[in-house]
Amino acid sequence: MLNFTFHNPTAIVFGEGSITQLSERIPAGARVLLLYGGSSAEKNGTLKEVRAALHGRDVHEFGGIEPNPTYETLMRAVELVRANNLDFLLAVGGGSVIDGTKFVAAAVNFQGDPWEILESHGTVVSGAMPFGSVLTLPATGSEMNSGAVITRRASKAKLSFLSDHVFPRFSILDPTKTNSLPERQLANGVVDAFTHVMEQYLNYPAGVLIQDRFAESLLQTLIEIGPRVLQPQPDNEARANLMWVATLALNGLISAGVPEDWSTHMIGHEITALHDIDHARTLAMVLPANLKVRRVAKRAKLLQYAERVWHLNDGSEETRIDAAIARTEAFFESLGVPTRLSAYQLDARAIDPIVSQLDAHGMTSLGERNDVTLAVSRQILEAAL
Repeated sequence: MLNFTFHNPTAIVFGEGSITQLSERIPAGARVLLLYGGSSAEKNGTLKEVRAALHGRDVHEFGGIEPNPTYETLMRAVELVRANNLDFLLAVGGGSVIDGTKFVAAAVNFQGDPWEILESHGTVVSGAMPFGSVLTLPATGSEMNSGAVITRRASKAKLSFLSDHVFPRFSILDPTKTNSLPERQLANGVVDAFTHVMEQYLNYPAGVLIQDRFAESLLQTLIEIGPRVLQPQPDNEARANLMWVATLALNGLISAGVPEDWSTHMIGHEITALHDIDHARTLAMVLPANLKVRRVAKRAKLLQYAERVWHLNDGSEETRIDAAIARTEAFFESLGVPTRLSAYQLDARAIDPIVSQLDAHGMTSLGERNDVTLAVSRQILEAAL
C-alpha cells in the first residue's frame, strides 16, 4: 500500500510573453528586491522586461549572485533587505539565483547565525519572506521546489537545505529566454534534469508503477530533445519541452512514494566545491560510475531502465545492464559533457580531499538504503577516473 503526501503551492505561468503577468502576481504595495546573477539577464533583455512589468513599483536590485551561490554574497542581499525594510523577493535567472533567493528569504528574519539553516539542512527554518521567480535557464527545477544548495566560500562547504517555507509563490517560465544561452549551459540543463530523474527512479522497485512510467517518459523526452536543444538555430519546441521537463523532474511529483538516492548529487557537490566544476558536469562524471559500482543493489531497476528507456532487450541481463550504463555515458558525451574526472585534469590524488569533505559534512551513509559509505563513495570516485 502506497503512503505519501504531495504538496506544491507554486503557481506556474508558462509561455512566451508571460513576464507581463508579473504585475498581477506581486502585491501592489510590495517593496521588492530584484535578485539576479551576471550580465546575461541584462543582455538578453529579460531584466528590461521585468523592470517594465514592475514600472511604478518600489523596486531595489541586487546582482552578482554566482553560478554556485555563495553564503558571503547572499548575506549582503540579506542586509540590503533588512536595511530597506523590503518585503518581497523576485529571482530572475537560473537555479543558482533562485536557490540564493530561497536562502535570503529564509535568512532575513532568522534568529541566530543564518549558516545554521544550511548546517541543519533546513530543519531550523520556521518562516520565510514571500518570493517569486522568472526562470531563464532550465536545469535545476528550483522554480517549483523547496530546496536550495549554497556554498560557503571560506570553508569550501557546499550544503543543501529543504523547507516548505521556501516554495516560490509563483514562477514565470518563458522558453524564449533560453535562446541566448550558450551551448554549455543548455547541455548542463539536460544533464542536470536527467540526473534528477535518475536519482528518484533508479533505486529499487517499490510498487509505484505510475511514478516509474512518468520518470521514464521524462528520461525519454530528454534523450529525444537533447540534440535538438543544442542546435545553433533555436528549436523553440525542444526548448519549451526542456524547460517543462526540468521543472517536472524535481517538483516532488515523481518522488512521491518513491525511495530516493541523491548520492550522485552529494558527491558531485563536493567536487564542485573543491574544483569549481559546473554542477551538472560533476553529475555526468559521478552517475555512470555510481551505477557501475552499485549495479548489484540496483539490478532490478537497471534492467527496467535498460528495457523501457533504452529498449535493450537482447543478450544476458549483465550485458543489458552494461549497455544501459554505456548508453547513459554516451548520451552525456554526445552533449559535449565529459563523464570522467580525468577530463578536468583530476586524478587519484583528488579523491582523498573529496572523501574528507563528505566525511566532514556527515555524508557517510548516502543512497536509498543508506549504504553508500565513505568506502563506497571512494569506489565510485575511482570508477569515475
